[in-house]
Amino acid sequence: MSDPIRAIRSADRDELVRMRLCLWPDSEVFEADSVLGRSGSGFVVLVAERPDGGLCGFAEIGSRPFAEGCQSSPVAYLEGIWVDPDARRCSVALNLVGHAEKWARSKGFTELASDCDIDNVGSQAFHAAAGFTEVQRNVCFRRDLASEAATDLTWRALVQTDPRYPEP
Repeated sequence: MSDPIRAIRSADRDELVRMRLCLWPDSEVFEADSVLGRSGSGFVVLVAERPDGGLCGFAEIGSRPFAEGCQSSPVAYLEGIWVDPDARRCSVALNLVGHAEKWARSKGFTELASDCDIDNVGSQAFHAAAGFTEVQRNVCFRRDLASEAATDLTWRALVQTDPRYPEP
């Protein structure tokens, strides 16, 4: 029996779009085209084929200059992984990660990093089962800088309540 994991082909576009929208519902269809164009240039999309045809999973692997908890730079990075619900618990995702590791080693990387949302306990369990070690938990913040007035008011409120912050 042939290995069901392989690099993506242009003919897989519609399946990739379908699976990416399952993993990232806010993503755009054109992003799949961008991913297809990047594959092979320090970035790879691996897919899992169903025995009867079609695809049931994918993994996008690239590199980043650094990753939390890693000691090398750059670092191979599992950007995303998806397996259709009916194909889960059949080692498809573990096979995708195994092939991601082979790709990373072939490119000279010594570490493979990944992340998931802090409340995605299913993904956390998968990562642990796949041999990843949790290294950090993040709470990320965003501040809209469109309004200078809001920034000024916030800064003044902080200065008035915390003497450690001098006025600019």
